[in-house]
Amino acid sequence: MEPLLAHPDPLPAEIALALDQAGVPRQAVASADLVEATAPDDGWSGAIVFAAEDLERALELCQAVRSGESPLAPLLLVIDPSQLPALAACRHLFDDFCLTSAPQAELVARLEQLFWRTGLGSRPELIEHGALVLNLETYQASIDGRPLDLTYMEYELLRFLAARPGKVFTRETLLSRVWGYEYFGGARTVDVHIRRLRAKVGEEHAHLIQTVRSVGYRFGQPPGWIR
Repeated sequence: MEPLLAHPDPLPAEIALALDQAGVPRQAVASADLVEATAPDDGWSGAIVFAAEDLERALELCQAVRSGESPLAPLLLVIDPSQLPALAACRHLFDDFCLTSAPQAELVARLEQLFWRTGLGSRPELIEHGALVLNLETYQASIDGRPLDLTYMEYELLRFLAARPGKVFTRETLLSRVWGYEYFGGARTVDVHIRRLRAKVGEEHAHLIQTVRSVGYRFGQPPGWIR
């Protein structure tokens, strides 16, 4: 899949996070004159243009996309609510728009729709449990839209448990299934990683990983089940 053209460079943090969560490859460009200079061999698969800070410059870039080698690439414009009146005169330059005030989930949904129209993209493989989202393609996790800074083994442990909600696993089983049969660490390794995971997801969501007394751990039970 060819990358998505994104503007500006660097992207606003919320746009970059939404693209990461959607598993969308992208290349950020700073100005219209770089649209063709940096285009991949098969053209851009689409474009997302953040216009809230400089609408005129953003529309110049949209025009460059429309008149370049990828004129049919679906284009999503992200604007400030105050810029809505200006859209009437430039609707030919974009396919859809999203307000900066919209929740991140809406931006991700519009991105998915954008790529569905190309026939090239599809929703990445995700594990979703309430506010928790694990992207199995990019090895990224977030909760309430907040990215989690997990180590590789923390992610693997969370992924293993989240993929099997409600099922109880002993510490020994988790050691063999997550760390591997050749791992010689003790059961305390599991306890340490569970404690770190709970701290990183936050107190509000710590109940997602439940301790089953004298047995081990399970994922996804209501708060009242925590021991």
